[in-house]
Amino acid sequence: MSLVKPITPHLWFDTHAREAAEFYCTVFPGSRIESVVRLHDTPSGECDVVSFVLHGQPFMAISAGPMFTFNPSVSFIVTFDPSRDPLAREQLDAAWARLSDGGQALMPLDAYPFSPRYGWVQDRYGLSWQLRLADPAGEPRPAILPALMFTGDVHGRAEEAGEFYRSVFDGSRAGQLVRYPDGTPPDAAGAEMAGRVMYSDFRLDQTWFAAMDSGAMHPFGFNEAVSFVVTCRDQAEIDRHWARLSSVPEAEQCGWCKDRYGLSWQVTALALERLMTSGDRALVDRVTQALLGMHKLDVSAIESAARRDA
Repeated sequence: MSLVKPITPHLWFDTHAREAAEFYCTVFPGSRIESVVRLHDTPSGECDVVSFVLHGQPFMAISAGPMFTFNPSVSFIVTFDPSRDPLAREQLDAAWARLSDGGQALMPLDAYPFSPRYGWVQDRYGLSWQLRLADPAGEPRPAILPALMFTGDVHGRAEEAGEFYRSVFDGSRAGQLVRYPDGTPPDAAGAEMAGRVMYSDFRLDQTWFAAMDSGAMHPFGFNEAVSFVVTCRDQAEIDRHWARLSSVPEAEQCGWCKDRYGLSWQVTALALERLMTSGDRALVDRVTQALLGMHKLDVSAIESAARRDA
């Protein structure tokens, strides 16, 4: 059975979640803010939780303090397709100009063997975007894909991770797989790069992801700044996904967990989303306090907290 909603990227900001969401909505077409909910009396104080859509891709964001910061281990690939839009190149350049304003280029906007126009930029908030001009052959992909860079302790495990994730989520399947060719220089530790994943993509339930190995000595890896929200129908679905995804017990909190590769997930419930967007401040506060004491979510306890009188 497929999930009730697509797997949703979740972005952790210090104080700028709403500002950043509004900014991103001006950069990409087909974008909108869907809801803003303020949480009270959390360990981070008051937190804004923002749900928004960019170019058809749902996102969430929270302002919850400076504990975690973005890095390029998770970025977002944005494809501009000239076969569908004659102004694709102009739109790519405009998005690059907006995202690079106050940010920095990680790979300059230029022609590369894999794209006639491509650039990798870290925006003013530290979030990374890969913009590419492409005319994808075969089955089309969404305009925005989360991209996972396997580096450091998990370098060389991108293919394994894709297989694992596809085993967790119903309706999943493999897409492209491009390996580093023979003759590729060894990685920074001297290990063979040939045969490792230069680029891959795969669908998890309704959401497409990209993944790649990087053998460079990057000073970063996956952290909680970018996590992925899995919205389940009921407790049984929560239990099933939690059992597969949670591999770091000390990271379990409020429905958050880390998998065997260090990537963070939020295994949540459709019922919780409905309650938190109800507009009833007292109800939201009660549910928030119940949630703060949980590791894996307990749907019945959440619903019980919602029913209690203020």
